[in-house]
Amino acid sequence: MTQSRCDRCSATGPAHDFISAGSNGTWRVLCSRCFNSEMARFADVHNFQHPSFTPLHLRDADGNDHKFHFRSLLLGDQLSLEAFELAGHDEFAGYRFQVLGEAGSEPFALLGRLIRKMKRAVVTKHLRTDSGSLQVAETTLRGRIEGNGNENGNRPCVVIDGRRVEWNDFGAMLLAFEGWQFRLEMFDPSDEA
Repeated sequence: MTQSRCDRCSATGPAHDFISAGSNGTWRVLCSRCFNSEMARFADVHNFQHPSFTPLHLRDADGNDHKFHFRSLLLGDQLSLEAFELAGHDEFAGYRFQVLGEAGSEPFALLGRLIRKMKRAVVTKHLRTDSGSLQVAETTLRGRIEGNGNENGNRPCVVIDGRRVEWNDFGAMLLAFEGWQFRLEMFDPSDEA
């Protein structure tokens, strides 16, 4: 697991708990605790308590275990609670979820909302493997769009069922529906897709 170091408090920890924050052209790496402390000061949020939660394991539709880490970020007048799965060395793969609440929200109430959202998603299977290749399981796909990590490429990848799918492979999966109509909708990460 990649480690990072906070430019403010010098704490070290897993990279997923750090944020690259910029202001006036200067960028710093901050741990989520320092980020929240600075945001509380800027947003004039008094007595903000940085919530932290232990990782949680959930099983998907196939019975596979997924370990989720949590991060809370104060975003002005909103508190973001995020859950994400670390999927090996691929920073784009794995499930990710987010819920938003008011800055003064009860963190455990947000956590409850987030876990319910996570459970609904991980038990729904959108992909299946047929003859060694990925196929659309039904007629609906839900996932997220990510960069592909290739500096020279301009194609995204998608993450469906926590699995990274390259853009060309995604197109090949859709060929099974040649001639069909479709509707493409985009949702904020904190919304239910």
